[in-house]
Amino acid sequence: MLVKNSDLVTRYKNPWKFMAINFGWTWLCWIPAAVLSRCGWGNAATVLHFLGIGPLVAALFLIYRTNDRSLIKDYWKRVIDFNRISCLWYGVILLTMPLLTMLSAFIDTLLGGPGLQLDMASKMIEQPLLLIPFTVFILLFGPIPEELGWRGYALDALMNRFNALIASLIVGTFWSFWHLPLFFIEGTYHFNLGIGTFAFWKFLIYPVFGSVIITFIYMHTNRSTLAAVLFHFMGNYTGELFQLSGRGEMIELFAMILVSLGVINIWGYKTLYKATDSA
Repeated sequence: MLVKNSDLVTRYKNPWKFMAINFGWTWLCWIPAAVLSRCGWGNAATVLHFLGIGPLVAALFLIYRTNDRSLIKDYWKRVIDFNRISCLWYGVILLTMPLLTMLSAFIDTLLGGPGLQLDMASKMIEQPLLLIPFTVFILLFGPIPEELGWRGYALDALMNRFNALIASLIVGTFWSFWHLPLFFIEGTYHFNLGIGTFAFWKFLIYPVFGSVIITFIYMHTNRSTLAAVLFHFMGNYTGELFQLSGRGEMIELFAMILVSLGVINIWGYKTLYKATDSA
């Protein structure tokens, strides 16, 4: 059970319905997209790819069918309320992933690797106006439609039944496997990673441990969905701007796992939050 706003939290009741609607909607779009992309219907595949916003569809359906005004208000307030996040936690949200990437690149360099690869970052410096559509695209196609479902609805619903760690791992596992059809849609980032490669397995493992960190942040920002959106965005944004070598990627994954384990050890698996901590 969440430690804050417990009355509202208990109204998020249907995690398994959420998963069913989410996967049903998304995969109904993405599986045909995978087929169409192989048949030369690239434009149709792209449309279906972008329509696969199952987490948002499932959350909105389950929220609005309750006709509970206070629940609907709580859902949207957690998305737009910047005041839930203190300056300290904005720092944690915005700097964690860039720092992990920089640290991984530094260790890679010490081990004789290439370190940080700046091809995309250099392109943005040369053409700064590209930063605007680049940023908007990353924000709209990933962090917003995903987090308004995974953390906006599913996490609370699961934490009514399980402790914070179990709820986080369930969300992270479903979140990971939810992406699978993307690896079969030609032209996607995921397709280019390949099936069975290290990058493939890293992508599937990352959300599981990342989910623990997001829950930790979520709990310390008074259940802020916005905090989850921003953290997710920074992870994607950093990964797009600054590329690591294969060894650097492995180091980053290991660092993410260590941070997750540290959070569990220090703040406790039951809530990932201490009552003495301020949001």
